[in-house]
Amino acid sequence: MNRLSRSFAALALASLVLSGVTAQAKEKKPKQKKNEDLSANPLAGVNSKQPDKVLYDKAMIAMKKGKYDVARLDLQTMLNTYPDSEYRMRAKLAVGDSWFKEGGTAALTQAESEYKDFITFFPNAPEAAEAQMKVGDIYYEQMEKPDRDYNNAQDAEKEYRTMINMFPDSPLIPRAKQKLRDVQEVLAERETQIGLYYGARENFPASIARLQTVVDTYPLYSKSDQALLAIGDAYAGEAHAVQIAPNIPGAVRERLHSVYQDKAAAAYDRVITRYPMAPHVEDARDRLVAMNRPVPEPTDAAVAENDAEQKSMQPIRFTNRALDIIKRGPTVVQAPHVGEPTLDDPKRTLAPDVTKENMALYTAAFNAGKPAATTAVTPTGPNEPPRSDQPSAAPELAAPAGGTGVGVTIVNAPNGDASSAPSGNEAAPAAGAAADPNALVKPVGPTNETLPPVDKPAEAPNQTNDIKPGTAQQQTAADAAKKKPKANLDDESSSKKKKKKGLGKLNPF
Repeated sequence: MNRLSRSFAALALASLVLSGVTAQAKEKKPKQKKNEDLSANPLAGVNSKQPDKVLYDKAMIAMKKGKYDVARLDLQTMLNTYPDSEYRMRAKLAVGDSWFKEGGTAALTQAESEYKDFITFFPNAPEAAEAQMKVGDIYYEQMEKPDRDYNNAQDAEKEYRTMINMFPDSPLIPRAKQKLRDVQEVLAERETQIGLYYGARENFPASIARLQTVVDTYPLYSKSDQALLAIGDAYAGEAHAVQIAPNIPGAVRERLHSVYQDKAAAAYDRVITRYPMAPHVEDARDRLVAMNRPVPEPTDAAVAENDAEQKSMQPIRFTNRALDIIKRGPTVVQAPHVGEPTLDDPKRTLAPDVTKENMALYTAAFNAGKPAATTAVTPTGPNEPPRSDQPSAAPELAAPAGGTGVGVTIVNAPNGDASSAPSGNEAAPAAGAAADPNALVKPVGPTNETLPPVDKPAEAPNQTNDIKPGTAQQQTAADAAKKKPKANLDDESSSKKKKKKGLGKLNPF
């Protein structure tokens, strides 16, 4: 009986407890105001009822819900109504964010314009680095695969470099550097693919130019060892082409072959010394052994540096390859996450420069066995002592001071004394004087120095219509007054005076 009563008491107590619990569960807790998640709003935690703050929060809520046009309208209203608000910088930046989140080519272009305006108006604000970072993100989101248009990748690289150089103390620098490594991975992949394409078609200068640009500009590229290995193979291909080329002398062929082999070995050496933990190191060692060249040993610092780079790279998985087929942008999981990216592009290596270098090597190889060209020897001057290696200048004969320069001055005659000879200051003998018959040397010039008469031009023939001087008759005034005699017209017949015939002769009229 006691046990039964105890069991009933326990059941009753349990039912009471359950009923109280259910009653409490049915009671509704007072509804609390839902706290919106404004993680993108750095001013959400600020408890303020100011109208500008209310408009800003309202715009942030609309942006989170995807109502970007409503958000922009509220932000523009706040900026126009409260130009001196303490939230104007965040509102101006949020306008660009609304365009950026909306997406699309036109919206992203508008977002870039808003961010650039923000940097112009607030260059010293901490948010300026964020605006510049988002300008780079605009082009980063529009990047294509390495085998397609690369203009967006180049613009993204330029904007990220600008952000790192302009705002070196910003907390966004690590993220900007990683984005820059990703972009440079895409650009390096593009150049490497083009270089390998030229190498497969034995266009070695073009292949070397592209691959050398990759090695010099993007040292953190995940396939830099492959690019260096391809450079060595291109030089080895040029060495083989020289070895089998016809019409080249044997000595020249050997010199060129040795030069190209040295360049190939230098590329293989760099693979081992710079990227000792890369996958293609063993290939470089094998090539050096096949060329009978020494294999270098990398330093401990190079091993540690490359090991950190290799460990920071993520391998490409099946999901990455599947997404690469679907998505628009490139896959950058292989980009390293350590090391300093290149902030300034070095000078690019161009194919014409490589071709000119090859021509210089050919010229040097052809001229290696020839003697050096001798330089022209300049003679010594008239007042300089003669030297054994240079001839002296021949003396010049000057004409006598008082003569014409023709003939020879007699210093001394056999039958005369020296005083009879004219000195250099005396005048020469006259032209018409007789020559000395006892002179040892006779003058060379002509004896007759009379000049021929000057030739005059022939007179022009007289014209028939011209009047000779002195023959013209002078007409005086008296002669002009004389009348000319009348002509005798008796023998002429006319209508007024006509010879009469027959009986008419008798008529006097």
